[in-house]
Amino acid sequence: MPEWRKDPVTGDWVVIAAERGRRPFECRTGPEERRQRSCALCAGREGETPPEVLAFRYPGSGPDGPGWWVRVVPNKFPAVCAEGELECRACGPYEVMDGVGAHEVIVESTDHEEELAHQSQRQVEEVLWAWRARLLDLRRDPRLRYIQIFKNKGSVAGASLEHTHSQLIAISFVPARIAREMEGARVRFQLFGTCVFCDVLEYELRERDRLVCVGDHVVAFAPFASRFPYEVWVVGREHRPDFADLGEPQIRDLARVLRRVLAGLVEVACDPPYNMVLHTAPVNAGDVSFYHWHLELLPRLTVIAGFELGTGYYINHTAPEVAARLLRERTAEVQAIV
Repeated sequence: MPEWRKDPVTGDWVVIAAERGRRPFECRTGPEERRQRSCALCAGREGETPPEVLAFRYPGSGPDGPGWWVRVVPNKFPAVCAEGELECRACGPYEVMDGVGAHEVIVESTDHEEELAHQSQRQVEEVLWAWRARLLDLRRDPRLRYIQIFKNKGSVAGASLEHTHSQLIAISFVPARIAREMEGARVRFQLFGTCVFCDVLEYELRERDRLVCVGDHVVAFAPFASRFPYEVWVVGREHRPDFADLGEPQIRDLARVLRRVLAGLVEVACDPPYNMVLHTAPVNAGDVSFYHWHLELLPRLTVIAGFELGTGYYINHTAPEVAARLLRERTAEVQAIV
């Protein structure tokens, strides 16, 4: 029996329709064929990218040359740019404004083919430290209101380069999705004096049906109203609105849990394409103490079609309880191996 489930934060509804999972040819499984052997993001080709804005380097190596293990550069084809004005302009019945912001690429490794799931614990930590460093630096621009860090893996998920990387787009307003999360969290806090994410995490830890991997500082679970098959959220156990406030213990634990979840996903869903998005507090804003940072992992195993585009509601053919059990089993095996 299909079941509607409501997201406790945004109020969005999702259809969990397991019967649809029996349809042939719906899931895209199996790793994509890799065609590139090297690219502008590879070590030794630093001159083909814009000058780096951050790099973790070995002593003695100079900027924009070899000797790095994580490197951040402006996107060569940016969606937004630093120049422009924030004022809206009338254009008949429409409004327009300049695309002010920043668009950067976080190169996660010198290895062209080694994805996050297969990198060392230390390397994943370094990627997370680079995320944090860029969040702290870009918020110094008072024009910016939100900094979105995300990762697209595979062409189905929107990646145009095979080399393992994530991206950052900083913009001058708070996105609608984040604004709705903020409003849901604010209302919950005003009514009950508690954080909705903390309440959800407490419930998931108690019930355990949707847990995937539990760390000392973060917990990975399949959300109750999962929009995608094998969707996983990683949420901090300590209440922190801002990802940039994480310290060494939290970063280390997040890297450990994230690496195991991604490795489990490779095994369970045959290394699928996915999007990964970091939700963190807006910058240069007022009180955001009621919010709670979290990381959303969204495998792209099904096609978003007419119903989703027409209504904004998702149909998920894999119950999160089933997805969590399979991922939990594989994650436990990964932990045993490590």
